[in-house]
Amino acid sequence: MLEPGLIIAIVVLVFIFVTVAQGVRQVPQGNKWVVQRLGKYYVSLNPGLNFIIPYIDAVAYRVTTKDIVLDIPSQEVITKDNAVLMTNAVAYINIVSPEKAVYGVENYRIAIQTLVQTSLRSIVGEMSLDDALSSRDHIKAKLKAAISDDISDWGITLKTVEIQDITPSGTMQQAMEEQAAAERARRATVTRADGDKQAAIVQAEGELEASRRQAEAQVVLAEASKTAIKLVTEAIGEKEMPVVYLLGEKYISSLQNLSESDNSKFVVFPADIPAAIKGLMGR
Repeated sequence: MLEPGLIIAIVVLVFIFVTVAQGVRQVPQGNKWVVQRLGKYYVSLNPGLNFIIPYIDAVAYRVTTKDIVLDIPSQEVITKDNAVLMTNAVAYINIVSPEKAVYGVENYRIAIQTLVQTSLRSIVGEMSLDDALSSRDHIKAKLKAAISDDISDWGITLKTVEIQDITPSGTMQQAMEEQAAAERARRATVTRADGDKQAAIVQAEGELEASRRQAEAQVVLAEASKTAIKLVTEAIGEKEMPVVYLLGEKYISSLQNLSESDNSKFVVFPADIPAAIKGLMGR
């Protein structure tokens, strides 16, 4: 059985050991500990070996000084033109004043998540659907400016905030697909109509040009016939009609072409074509 003096010595040694353990604190790198003295904030311990007063000072909170990633839950947002979007974000924060973070707000994580959601709804609600879908950087900049000042009062710095998803809801996507299909059909109809119009114009211009060329050719032929008649008249004088002379040449040319043709055809020409011409002309 131990003697009373030995028991007292052991108790004293245990008390001293516990007291020393309570007074010496080793804070890991990347952390800060908030110390309260008799229930009131006293000091924040930096990484390394620290000493506090046992039984009077107590470590109330252990806070990380590393960057914290906060996932902002997805939510529905209504744009200015009444379109429903599903938005999701992620925020990167850093605690620079642990005492403000633990004493300034009940739960800084939930507070920041709620603040980001509220600000995001407000920003997107002032934009149209097309602007919201194509302006992520603009939304990000406005969102960061909107919440940075608020969370700085809690001793927290917003490093950055990123928009993860901003997509139309299921019904809105279906409506957009139908609208896009209708727009493509309209453009195809307009393009087809423009093509038909251009083709009709080109065809009409071609026919007009062909008619013009044909008319010019007839004028040239008429001028050539006029010149030929004039030359024949000067050559044969008043002995025979120039027309009879020219028709005679045509008669001989036709017979020559008929003889050279591969087709079996019978063409009947008057034997005395000059007489026939004179008969038709009443001479």
